[in-house]
Amino acid sequence: MTTSTRNKAVAESVTTREAVADDRDCQGFNDARLVEMTREGSHEAFAELVRRYEGRLIRVISRFILDPVMVEDLTQEVFLRAYRRLELFDPSRRFGPWLFQVGVNMTLDHLRKTQRRIKWSLFSQKRDEDQRTTDPATADPRDALDLSQEVRSVLDQIPEKYRTVLVLRDLENFSTSEIAAITDRKEATIRWRLAEARAKFQKLWTARQQRDSIAGGAEVDNA
Repeated sequence: MTTSTRNKAVAESVTTREAVADDRDCQGFNDARLVEMTREGSHEAFAELVRRYEGRLIRVISRFILDPVMVEDLTQEVFLRAYRRLELFDPSRRFGPWLFQVGVNMTLDHLRKTQRRIKWSLFSQKRDEDQRTTDPATADPRDALDLSQEVRSVLDQIPEKYRTVLVLRDLENFSTSEIAAITDRKEATIRWRLAEARAKFQKLWTARQQRDSIAGGAEVDNA
């Protein structure tokens, strides 16, 4: 399905934001009631769920994928898949964690499918640097990276199961119970993975800072 077709399908089958008055009628309901109304055929109810969760879903996906167009496409795909699978949703569960479980799984699936062809665009420059002779007169491109990109660079080195927990907890502030629901793991497992992820991040971050410090000192000596 092309991006335009997919977006059109989502717009027609899922979101009807133009119906402002109808949307306002849905704003007073909790998620469980909105899910029930959507199952009964209310597009406006699902549009309200989209309104509530779209911003945060975009942020979560953006933690793993840099391309804003792909982030938008995946966000649309997540809501479309959630809409199609709503009949399978267990109403005893909370809608939010279930939606983010769909979103995280689809995002990680996308990364697994593409990682054999390309690394995340932020880190592709390292391979290019290794394949050419460094020009002493050329500034190190890492100098242009801001703190968030430095964090991404370190996160990329952490195994997926730890990185996912770390991103959800420390960057997106999901609770332990919410992460357990999103990843379909026990809370004790999440707490253990989070501790391991933080330790791995700290070790990698410290090593990176030490390398940068040594490199900076060498440049001063050669000046």
